[in-house]
Amino acid sequence: MNPHLDKLHPYPFEKLRQLFAGVTANPDYAAISLGIGEPKHPTPPFIQKALAHGVAGLANYPTTAGSDALRGAIAGWLERRYGVPALNPATQVLPVNGSREALFGIAHCVIDASKPAPLIVCPNPFYQIYEGAAYLAGAEPYFVNSEPGRNFGCDYASVPAAIWPRVQLLYLCTPGNPTGATLSLADWEQLFALSDRYGFVIAADECYSEIYHTSAAPLGALEAAHQLGRSGGETPYANLIVFSSLSKRSNVPGMRSGFVAGDPAVIKKFLLYRTYCGGAMSPPVQAASIAAWGDEAHVQENRVKYREKFALVTPLLREVMDVELPDAGFYLWADVRRSALSDTEFARRLYAEYNVTVLPGSYLARDAHGINPGSKRIRMALVAEVDEGVEAAQRIVQFCKSLTLP
Repeated sequence: MNPHLDKLHPYPFEKLRQLFAGVTANPDYAAISLGIGEPKHPTPPFIQKALAHGVAGLANYPTTAGSDALRGAIAGWLERRYGVPALNPATQVLPVNGSREALFGIAHCVIDASKPAPLIVCPNPFYQIYEGAAYLAGAEPYFVNSEPGRNFGCDYASVPAAIWPRVQLLYLCTPGNPTGATLSLADWEQLFALSDRYGFVIAADECYSEIYHTSAAPLGALEAAHQLGRSGGETPYANLIVFSSLSKRSNVPGMRSGFVAGDPAVIKKFLLYRTYCGGAMSPPVQAASIAAWGDEAHVQENRVKYREKFALVTPLLREVMDVELPDAGFYLWADVRRSALSDTEFARRLYAEYNVTVLPGSYLARDAHGINPGSKRIRMALVAEVDEGVEAAQRIVQFCKSLTLP
């Protein structure tokens, strides 16, 4: 067996299952889960219809590159959303079966394990796929801690100079999971300079880009590259590849539809890799995806729902814990030190006493540079409808007050 498999950590939800083992939730309350970031808003009917109308395509083998129509729809959305020059759908866009498999696969495409001690830089806390991809590609993850004082951004200037020559891939998530933090143009300028100097590929996970709580949409990686003069010439978007998905944007997590876009040289190699993996998107999903990428009205309605929830829930929780409205995303990243409980004990007792599930922050991070930046924090996914989100918040407030908070 592959010895790298032994390096993989249990997934956060397996740790949560073990944490709750032997615990019986209070039957006086209906179960509410804020643990998993699975969108619960209804899938728009027009997407369902497009999926159904596409079933005739099941009679054909799909190509790994996807249809011209789908790549064109994705390119068009990127151009409208980020104000970037026209992309070449044939060389700069590649449909994928959800961003998860692509984020995992890109490490196997990029990493040259024959070079000494290859590294993949990851934010901390992080989406655990980044870490697993590093290990199974024959690399090691190097974690850069998010810092509350930087609005949960990572200080890449803190990475020792001796580390960068070994870095072959850098994962980042903007807006961040679980923090909701976004990158500024200055952040991107710093990262591009490091990539140019050391030659590593930047993999920008932007799956939460369309759920934001500010008047301005988050800056995207391609958008930043264009503003910094990196979208044209002989090497457009050099060493930059962006990942996005319909799951959160359009409430279709079961469809498994996303894309990668950016540097055509990286895309070319990634297409070759995925051709061998058998990663072609089914024709009905392609048809539904074309419809979804072409419509913004349902995205705006979805965003309004999230804003309403966050506007109601955040002030309630602020009474009993340190939590602020994030830049974007559908998570609250809350500090629970006022409860005098660890993040794991907080989650366990909240489940037992009020039948509300939250995810301990330490499960989403690793001990790095002397700390676990998820310790004493919890992640709450506000993915259900408004009433359920408010009910969960009210129970959390009751629970915290029962602890006689200072």
